[in-house]
Amino acid sequence: MNMAINQTPQAVTIAGSDSGGGAGIQADLKTFQARHVFGMSIITALTAQNTYGVSSAFEIPIDFIVAQFESLDADFRIRAAKTGMLASAEIVQTVAEIYQKVNFGPLVVDPVMVAKGGSRLLDPSAIDAVKNDLLPISEIVTPNIPEAEALVGYPVESEKEMMQAAYDLKRLGANQVIIKGGHGQGTSSADFVLFADGQEMWYQTPRLETVRTHGTGDTFASCIVAELAKGKSVEMAIRIAKAFIYAAINQEISVGHGYGPTNHWAEVNLDIVQTKTRLS
Repeated sequence: MNMAINQTPQAVTIAGSDSGGGAGIQADLKTFQARHVFGMSIITALTAQNTYGVSSAFEIPIDFIVAQFESLDADFRIRAAKTGMLASAEIVQTVAEIYQKVNFGPLVVDPVMVAKGGSRLLDPSAIDAVKNDLLPISEIVTPNIPEAEALVGYPVESEKEMMQAAYDLKRLGANQVIIKGGHGQGTSSADFVLFADGQEMWYQTPRLETVRTHGTGDTFASCIVAELAKGKSVEMAIRIAKAFIYAAINQEISVGHGYGPTNHWAEVNLDIVQTKTRLS
């Protein structure tokens, strides 16, 4: 038997397809490739989408989602995974249930709810399923501010509220929490991280004024997954992902007329990321 089989780092994205290529599984697979990880996918929904927004969406039948899980589990050595667009409560519950039966490594939950153009990617009735079924099996959850607000049920505007939201999401079962500050104000984009051991840290990069931000959340989460699949620590995976998404936004590409996609082949500079135990 060839002992080299399955030694290449492998990761999977469990998410929706973006026909426009900027977000969803396309962004995830591009990020895995850029980070030298072999990527695969379990598709939960199809979207007809471009940089203007989502014009139509189709949920994949539950039995076919299960079949994709079983097919990958039978062959590959997946070392980390992420969820993105899960569309409905039934899909969320199915993914949570079957994830506990396979061995795909740590799970990063990107609780995708609304597309950049405003289209809803998660039925409001599914938010409870994310809280009750998905967060308790997650290694890391990575909401932006509007997603955090939907999960915790109160406004998240100040640093103190970002920190409070992280603690509340940790109480719901997430092992580690990242509240992303990209929707905030100020000259820097600061993410609050609450680690499994209770350590608190802010990760900052300069704020960039641009409309080319389609798929940023997917790209950030999938970069964390790629680094975890390679055996990096959670702290280092987050630092690399923060630098990667900054580079992907900063080194612009010109694609589409609306919310343009990020640049997945950008050159990464880790020095751009500052860490602080307190912001103010």
